[in-house]
Amino acid sequence: MLPDGYSDVPAGKLATVVTHLEMRTPPQRGHDPEQPGVTLARFERPDTAWYRDLYARVGTDWLWDSRLRMAEADLTAILTHPDVEIYAVMKDGRAEGLLELDFREEGACELAFFGLTPAMVGNGTGRWLMNRAIARAWSQEGHAPIGRFWVHTCTLDSPQALNFYIRSGFVPVKRQVEVFDDPRLTGVLPDTAAPQVPILRA
Repeated sequence: MLPDGYSDVPAGKLATVVTHLEMRTPPQRGHDPEQPGVTLARFERPDTAWYRDLYARVGTDWLWDSRLRMAEADLTAILTHPDVEIYAVMKDGRAEGLLELDFREEGACELAFFGLTPAMVGNGTGRWLMNRAIARAWSQEGHAPIGRFWVHTCTLDSPQALNFYIRSGFVPVKRQVEVFDDPRLTGVLPDTAAPQVPILRA
């Protein structure tokens, strides 16, 4: 438990406020923007290099690093698990968005990763992708029924992320503070990543 007031964050570390959200019943489907030339493709047992490339192109601006520093064997175990589903938003033959659904917890699905490359932002593709994520999570095709669909986001993510999840039907249920090594100082991400977050060196 953090005390009230300011708490120092050591140089070389980042601190972020994490909000956990959940959805207990599927919402009514709302607006579904047309996306000419855009498709959603499932990749079963994807190559880790392909996955890491897409993950980085989607998440570098927001300092996503967990899957980039994960051991090869550990990442392979996740990507090949029968209860983990990997999808890519495809445009002109190239993956431009990532959707990862994790059904490993009985009765639940985690929206593990959700995002688009900068080229796809601002065209309604995020809403289009979320509609499909919700439909797939709550469907009973190929997996056991769920009673909880959940996600977490943090203050390092896109400023639009939290409200987007709330508008999509997720309800905030918990808040945490996460402190971790700045991935630009550990070599996982380049110094130029996320210029909106200053680097504080020791």
